[in-house]
Amino acid sequence: MNLHKLSPWNWFKSERSDAAAPAPVEPRHGELAPLLGMHQELDRWVDGVMRQFGMPTLESRFGEMASLLRPQLDIAERDEEYLISVEVPGVDEKDVKLTLDDDRLIIEGEKRQESSAKDDRYQRIERTYGSFRRVLDLPSDARADEIKASFVNGVLKVHVPRTGEVRANRREIPIQ
Repeated sequence: MNLHKLSPWNWFKSERSDAAAPAPVEPRHGELAPLLGMHQELDRWVDGVMRQFGMPTLESRFGEMASLLRPQLDIAERDEEYLISVEVPGVDEKDVKLTLDDDRLIIEGEKRQESSAKDDRYQRIERTYGSFRRVLDLPSDARADEIKASFVNGVLKVHVPRTGEVRANRREIPIQ
């Protein structure tokens, strides 16, 4: 059964190919080695199924530090455009870069740490700093040459105009 037919347009198929595969954990010798191997294999299988439906993987929820810096985004489909809103709190506009590579929209940036006074004695710091990158595959009805973006109060809004070709095939079916 082809599971791709069940999922909607996948904006994130290139982003998944950019992610590195998790390194396998060395099995321990003894009684737990077979169970650890089965656990790793089950994790890989669940991640693969979740990726097919564009859902966050176990690695992205509990994995490496880069996933903590990944900005959350919303993609809204409108009749005339797609509106992509990306939350990047604490990031300056000059530290965000938006590029178009063929039909892939790449959002990159860096969250920098502010300098602090020597008198500060931190008990705990809960901010993360570093680089982030999101890669979105544009649908076939996107007009890539007319994309516009704005940045206000830590939110990047990207307006992707649409052609009327795909909308012409859409019709409402009455429910009886």
